[in-house]
Amino acid sequence: MQNYLKEWGGRRYNSLNEHLKKLFGEKVYRVAIDAGFTCPNRDGLLATGGCIYCDEVGSRASYVEPEIPITEQLKKGMELLGNRYKVQKFIAYFQSFSNTYAPPEKLRNLYEEALSVEGVVGLSISTRPDLLPDEILDLISELSKKTYLWLEIGVQSMHFRTLKKIKRFHGVAEIIDAVLRAKKRGIRVLTHVILGLPGETEAEMVETARAISALGIDGVKMHHLYVVEGTELAKIYRIGKLKVYETPEEYAKIAVKFLENLSPRIIVHRLAGKAEKGLIAPKWTSNKFLGIQAVEKLLEELNTHQGKKFQIGIPLKKFPPSSQFND
Repeated sequence: MQNYLKEWGGRRYNSLNEHLKKLFGEKVYRVAIDAGFTCPNRDGLLATGGCIYCDEVGSRASYVEPEIPITEQLKKGMELLGNRYKVQKFIAYFQSFSNTYAPPEKLRNLYEEALSVEGVVGLSISTRPDLLPDEILDLISELSKKTYLWLEIGVQSMHFRTLKKIKRFHGVAEIIDAVLRAKKRGIRVLTHVILGLPGETEAEMVETARAISALGIDGVKMHHLYVVEGTELAKIYRIGKLKVYETPEEYAKIAVKFLENLSPRIIVHRLAGKAEKGLIAPKWTSNKFLGIQAVEKLLEELNTHQGKKFQIGIPLKKFPPSSQFND
């Protein structure tokens, strides 16, 4: 454990902040942008209305102004975050909806426009697993050889029953296929996972941690389930048929179990979700630090850490320090 504490900057999990500081020699922040994409769950290709938890702006950051060109969005976001956090290097984060849902040449123009902005040192591209045909993965692979890049795939759960319930309109097979084809091309893959989805047990959430570890992903964003206005989830919550983690401490209990079963190689980009506009429940979601603090505190109290119960492949004690897996 002492090796991991040292490698992870004293934390009990393999954090993105520590990874970026080692790689770039300073703090690096993501700047969210909205490039005007939609989603096949909204435009009628698969469905309308989106996944049951998704609002009409696709979880867009509050500072984003989608009506202006992405170059201007980036410059404004960089100025805001640069002044707030005293940073000079940024990752352009294509955040809202499905950011590979367009022909490859259009995507190339958008991605390269973002990379051309001074101070941008990388890309993060968020999308669905069923929107990654080979030609788009080839483009992303090409760019990943020129810049620091993460492909963010919305997984949410590795259980088909849950995916059907939350109206993802794809299955586990699409997730596995997309991840393996991306990894074959040398792309850094990050998966989004939501803890507390309707009907899921703790054992199933832990199994998701083990499954994405077995796939060899490079990063994960952990979200707790929260409810915002304008979603189907809001209707379910208001009639009393949905349970959420009412306190950050309640969420921390499952988050720690998830981390314990997650490969120590995987970089944790997020420990808990955040929502402000239209938030219904749980109210602590408006302050992301409450979730982070609760998880870190419980890890300390239980004297545990990411990967402690990781069993796939070879025992945890056989893994070298995490820095050897970063870059």
